[in-house]
Amino acid sequence: MDVEPDVLFEFVLVLKGDPRDIQRLLYSLADYVAGDNRPRTMHLREAACGYYRWIVDVIYDARGKMYLNIGWEKFARHHSLEAGFILLFSYFGDKDMSVKVFDETRCRRDYHDDSTDEEDD
Repeated sequence: MDVEPDVLFEFVLVLKGDPRDIQRLLYSLADYVAGDNRPRTMHLREAACGYYRWIVDVIYDARGKMYLNIGWEKFARHHSLEAGFILLFSYFGDKDMSVKVFDETRCRRDYHDDSTDEEDD
């Protein structure tokens, strides 16, 4: 059984509009990771899947707000995200984040992918 690293920061995001579009993260997360020299990428994974990482570009606007950009659409499509879904993000430091997905019934979605294919860059 894999052991999760310690969670340093955790937050919830409710998807609105097209979930494949760029997603703004909490301003407080941007402040928190500022000590990590404003990462340009995040490594996302579904919480139950420790071996597969989605590399997602992170951009910042002039006010320091943080957005998931290139790579997010692939993550959203692979996990069939829809407007109204709730995502629970856990940040472990060093650009590593896990995501738990809750659907419109507010039940957690379970993603089991037995393949070991690597993501195409």
